[in-house]
Amino acid sequence: MRNLTIRSCKLAHGFTLLEILIVITILGILASLIAVKLMDRPGEARQLKAQMDIQAIETALKLYKLDNAFYPTTDQGLRALVEKPALGKIPPKWREGGYLEKGVLPKDPWDRDYLYLSPGIRNRDFDLWSYGADGEEGGEGEDADVTNWAAKRE
Repeated sequence: MRNLTIRSCKLAHGFTLLEILIVITILGILASLIAVKLMDRPGEARQLKAQMDIQAIETALKLYKLDNAFYPTTDQGLRALVEKPALGKIPPKWREGGYLEKGVLPKDPWDRDYLYLSPGIRNRDFDLWSYGADGEEGGEGEDADVTNWAAKRE
């Protein structure tokens, strides 16, 4: 009988108040970090991805021009970076495999095509942009346009 009482005391030990408070504090910190990342940043992340895509496409367009002495026409569009144009101004030294990584033309973070105009209206060589989350010109925050000319003004 005495052994049973000693065993019961050892099994009933449990957690101290300090251990419980530490675990609750850690869980609270983790929950707040996750909430901030999930709730406050998706719009910013999409805008940043669009800016990075535009920079990558700009670099590809410049490589295209270095090889061929001209940019793709508006009619050829950005597709000329992944497929050799068959119409219009044919590039004499088009790079096998294209000019974009993995040979894929990215869509903007809102699953729309990036827009391209050559020669440009705001830039002499070309304009490159996305209309943001709302798909319409202008806007603020996530709806703001992401352009290759806005980056050059700052």
